[in-house]
Amino acid sequence: MIGGESTLIPSAIVQYLDRYIVGQDRAKRAVAVALRNRIRRRMLEADLAHEVAPKNILMVGPTGVGKTEIARRLAELVNAPFVKVEATKFTEVGYVGRDVESMVRDLVETAIQMVRKKMLEDVQASAMEKARERVVDFLVPSRKKNASGGIPTFMSVLKSIGSDAPDQSSEETEISEDERMRDSTRVKLLDLVAQGKLDDREVEIEVQESPHMGIPIMGGMGMDEMGISIGEMLGGLMPKKKKHRTVKVKDALRLLQNEEAEKLIDEDAATRMGLEKAQEEGIIFVDEIDKIVARGGAGGTHDVSRDGVQRDLLPVVEGCSVQTKYGQVSTDHILFIAAGAFHQSKPSDLVPELQGRFPIRVELEPLDKTQLARILTEPKHSLLQQYEALLQTEGVTLDFREDGVQEIAALAESMNLEMENIGARRLHTMVEQLLEEISYEAPERSGETVTVGGDFVRERLASLVQDSDVRRYLL
Repeated sequence: MIGGESTLIPSAIVQYLDRYIVGQDRAKRAVAVALRNRIRRRMLEADLAHEVAPKNILMVGPTGVGKTEIARRLAELVNAPFVKVEATKFTEVGYVGRDVESMVRDLVETAIQMVRKKMLEDVQASAMEKARERVVDFLVPSRKKNASGGIPTFMSVLKSIGSDAPDQSSEETEISEDERMRDSTRVKLLDLVAQGKLDDREVEIEVQESPHMGIPIMGGMGMDEMGISIGEMLGGLMPKKKKHRTVKVKDALRLLQNEEAEKLIDEDAATRMGLEKAQEEGIIFVDEIDKIVARGGAGGTHDVSRDGVQRDLLPVVEGCSVQTKYGQVSTDHILFIAAGAFHQSKPSDLVPELQGRFPIRVELEPLDKTQLARILTEPKHSLLQQYEALLQTEGVTLDFREDGVQEIAALAESMNLEMENIGARRLHTMVEQLLEEISYEAPERSGETVTVGGDFVRERLASLVQDSDVRRYLL
């Protein structure tokens, strides 16, 4: 989470979204209030909090105006589990394809992975200590492993790194002396490994190899839909294979640190916390919901399937229990944000019950040339900043002038009006076409500064925009 809950007031949430999305103030305010209500709910008594349901949001607007980005940045702000699904990928129960409950299972997987990642970060220091111990174990084998050759292995290690090694001229050494020397050697090596002085030394290590079952599951439903595979079911019964690898010490530390970190985390706790996080903080973004609206009352199997998907969505959005491989998951307090262009239909064409599940509706405005110009320059890591950074790696400096930015925005607006309106996505295509020649010649033009003004843009894009046959394929 960026900041504490006390600082996540609606105005602060909108300010954060303003860093990445231009305009669409109504949509930003709606999601800010929905997020704040989640925080308020956690301050209520348990029995009352259970009754407070999230106010799901329906965003209506053309493609490329920021619907998905608003939802994604909102989840990023509060470090909440987030999944984006397309309504067209689902089919009614009884048809071949994914059922709507699979999006809840995807959310649970995302939440558990987020918890595991946080747990792994917390144990990295302890894991590194154990990894160093194991590296030293491989550098200084135990007495049993080295019985045939006495103890020259760890003695040779000391000599190779320039340390003073005791002179063992006698053929036999007392066990107590052997252990004392071994402990002394380990202490020295641990210190050297920690300081990075042995990073480039090669060592043979033994790492675990996860078993790959490779057993396919027949059919498209059943355990596969539950997210359960035969490999996972039998993986715990099969002994883990070990393999030997010869790597540098610095690479060995990285491999062994990851292995030790996995051992240190509590998988049961990660699953329990992940389930709770998904149920209490999860956000599911359902895109292209307008594509599952039956059009014109034509009827037919396809339209029946569309209505069927909507009716399958009802209980999930309203609140139900979904069976996952980790157990039952309640959708009562998951926030659903649906979005669609609704070019050929309208929100009122959704089945009435589903309409009622999305009480907050916001309409996002099409982007004009002023907003398109702001999108090119204002957001954090804006599109033009990305191209400037990319070409700077080749020693080419791009200087975007104000008239050049305005010309790109004007041409993009013109294209959106004359052709399919794809919003800000048009900018990606136009800037790529604009800088194609420079990108191609960049390695040979190192040290140059390229000024991108209005004339530069018109010279490279005006003819392309005017040629309707060419722009159909390129723009």
